[in-house]
Amino acid sequence: MPLRVENVEAALRQAVTDGLVGEDRPVAGFIDVRGVRDTVAGLHDAFARVPDVLHAFAAKACPLVPVLRLLADAGMGCEVASPGETRLALAAGFAPERIVLDSPAKTRTEIREALERGIAVNADNLTELDRVGRLRPAGSRSVVGLRVNPQIGGGSIAAMSTATAHSKFGVALADPGVREQVVEAVVQRPWVTRLHAHIGSQGCPLSLIAEGLAAVHRLAEEIAERAGRRQITSLDLGGGLPVNFTDDTTTPTYADYVSALTEAEPALLDGRYQVVTEFGRSLLAKNGFTAAAVEYVKEAGGRRIALTHAGAQVAVRTVFMPDAWPVRITAHRPDGTLKSAPVLPQDIAGPLCFAGDLVASERPLPELAEGDLVVLHDTGAYYFSAHWAYNSLPRPAVHGFLERDGEVSFAVIREAQTVDEVAAESGAAQADALLSAFGTSPGSRAA
Repeated sequence: MPLRVENVEAALRQAVTDGLVGEDRPVAGFIDVRGVRDTVAGLHDAFARVPDVLHAFAAKACPLVPVLRLLADAGMGCEVASPGETRLALAAGFAPERIVLDSPAKTRTEIREALERGIAVNADNLTELDRVGRLRPAGSRSVVGLRVNPQIGGGSIAAMSTATAHSKFGVALADPGVREQVVEAVVQRPWVTRLHAHIGSQGCPLSLIAEGLAAVHRLAEEIAERAGRRQITSLDLGGGLPVNFTDDTTTPTYADYVSALTEAEPALLDGRYQVVTEFGRSLLAKNGFTAAAVEYVKEAGGRRIALTHAGAQVAVRTVFMPDAWPVRITAHRPDGTLKSAPVLPQDIAGPLCFAGDLVASERPLPELAEGDLVVLHDTGAYYFSAHWAYNSLPRPAVHGFLERDGEVSFAVIREAQTVDEVAAESGAAQADALLSAFGTSPGSRAA
């Protein structure tokens, strides 16, 4: 079940009582533990008839080790796209064989370490495939795949569409002569046993996603015909499921996704290939929210502005692409209870020092006042877990919560960053480095 407004209100009231959000903790993120488990269970149920599936959570969507550990315990694998994400996945307890490494710019060191550990590697291009071949140790347990771009077009959000004609990802399959190059390159390397494609997620209709993944299935069949055997044994169906940010409803569902894939290519999920998925946002978004205090309220040019502590540092996509990433916002009293009418248009502004730091413009909400709280809904993925350090604002605390028998309890996922930790991260221990390292003061005549 998605995290509904009434559930958020109950959790927020208890969070205020426990001192997790308020004057001294003006912004915090929250993850619904039961909601995450239920969503993962729904994913497994939707694919129950597929004989061999690895559901690999896209770590970028919520790179917090306790959340990754929860997902691992719920039966997920993990998709990673950097050395940092690989480290987080291992720290969370994912077995190497349940980790998939995707990235368009892997270093030799990154590839070598993945192959030595037995982590699956999807090469982004034919040059990288050559590099993987040179680095691959004898007897490597790693599954090696090749990412292809079916070039079928984009959805409504260009930045989220990864199968366009000029996408930076994968081998451009429809370019002149490239398909033949791909088939030949794979057949010459019998250790390449996986094909990978990522069509997109938010803003991409299911029909577009399914069309692109069906194209990968056709390529696998073509490789089998050329090789005289079924060389490709698994298909990595990258990309996610669009999330409905307009209300509490979960749409589309994972069952809708499976139906779309089956309609586009009936053989895609029939068991001839192991299937890998890489869902992220759809698993976490509706199972999390951000709460922030209203510090001041003022008028400017006849417009009412509520200055809060939730801005681009915790909602960077919404601030910079508000039309593509609008968030629902509810107004709450200082004790966490929902405010009621009268409603009036208000800007909900963040604390960062640039004019565009707004999470909502002229949003109809009950009148906000100093000390009230605002909640940004459906922010369990890509929001508070992907902190932007502009203005050196500390990363907020993130808490997991569980409701049992009407009582809400919390566990710390990530402590709030202190200002001393901000200074340390910004080189405080090397404060004199530019004065002493070169044997002279930059301001001196000798410099």
